[in-house]
Amino acid sequence: MPNPFARIVAGPLSRAMASRNARIFFGASLGAWTGLWMHRIGVAWLAWELTRSAAWVGLIAFADLAPAVLVSPVAGAIADRVDRVRLTMASQGVIAIEAMTVAALAATGHVSIGLLFALELVSGTAACFAQPARQTLIPALVGREDLPAAIAANSLLFNVARFIGPGLAGFVIAGWGVAPAIFCNAIGHGFATLSLPWLRLDPAQRRGHPATNSLLAETLEGFGYAIRHPGLGPLFAFAAVSSVLLRGVQEILPPYVERLFGRGAESLALLTASFAVGALIAGVAVASRGRLAGTTRIVVLAISCQVLATMGFVATGHFGFALLCGAAIGASASAHGISVQILAQTAAAPAMRGRVMSLWALVSRACPALGALMLGMAGEALGLRLPTLVATILALGVFVWGLTRMRRIAHALEGSKEEKA
Repeated sequence: MPNPFARIVAGPLSRAMASRNARIFFGASLGAWTGLWMHRIGVAWLAWELTRSAAWVGLIAFADLAPAVLVSPVAGAIADRVDRVRLTMASQGVIAIEAMTVAALAATGHVSIGLLFALELVSGTAACFAQPARQTLIPALVGREDLPAAIAANSLLFNVARFIGPGLAGFVIAGWGVAPAIFCNAIGHGFATLSLPWLRLDPAQRRGHPATNSLLAETLEGFGYAIRHPGLGPLFAFAAVSSVLLRGVQEILPPYVERLFGRGAESLALLTASFAVGALIAGVAVASRGRLAGTTRIVVLAISCQVLATMGFVATGHFGFALLCGAAIGASASAHGISVQILAQTAAAPAMRGRVMSLWALVSRACPALGALMLGMAGEALGLRLPTLVATILALGVFVWGLTRMRRIAHALEGSKEEKA
């Protein structure tokens, strides 16, 4: 009997992964992202060990993600005017060096919470350049008809790494401590950096447009383009507010694991893996669709599922039920994020793609960081359960807003073909 999973993955996904360039690019990405998730678990646990403070765990997550506020828009403008392969190599190389430094400091006992915060700021800044540069290379890997599947495959592999990385991190941390887990990120990003010269890309796809104005003017042009676009503006606004209210939970899991459930590093890895299992299943489902129609509906409805799952996660004291809620959170967040990327990549004009994707990087990195910071600070004063429930109630209002505008956004992003030149 044919394997049902194989039938789902066949078709759009198999075409997206058919080329040599795609296999190199996505294979290296899987290694880098596995290391990244090991790094995130390791750094969060290290911050918790150093301080026993939910606020500090939130601040460390904030340090990694918050540079997107200032850096991502400029990074997108740079990605639209330079060699994107070289920009990706440079930024990923910085991430590898930062991970190696943190691992060495943790192993020798010379790490402090302030130094950890500063180093995570460096890594977060480098990631702001890596994300739009990498994502603008994806259209060069496949034909236009396979672009939605390639974008989905990119997010799907991120969630595969999200499944593998935390499990490995929990095992490594329990046996040997946080330093080896963080060092794996240096290995993963180092290999990803060295693999990029193997790509055989059309020179025109490696670079954006020639500089037509100052960097600041082109950055502002990217903001104006997204704001004026009838679909991208409300799409990013909806994703941004919902991310602030809902995504912070996933960034500061260690305090939830210990304070709500009284468990340690192994359970943290298990919980994070449950998020990833749900994300993986949802990612396969979205990626296997291979079409644009209906994608906006997924963006909006996924938020309602994430609200309900997050409510269940913080309301329960039963760890088994929390694992189920974690899988549902991961599934809904993955379906939402992949669908936003598909819509943004396909709607953006080629000359604006780097700047548009940098705005998505701003949403997907800075907004969860702000949410993590707010939850961590509120958690110190009120406990974690009440602030999280308040955030989910507010997110229900955001969902209703998105529901009322869903048809209009879908028409702008799915229904009509705007000029891409």
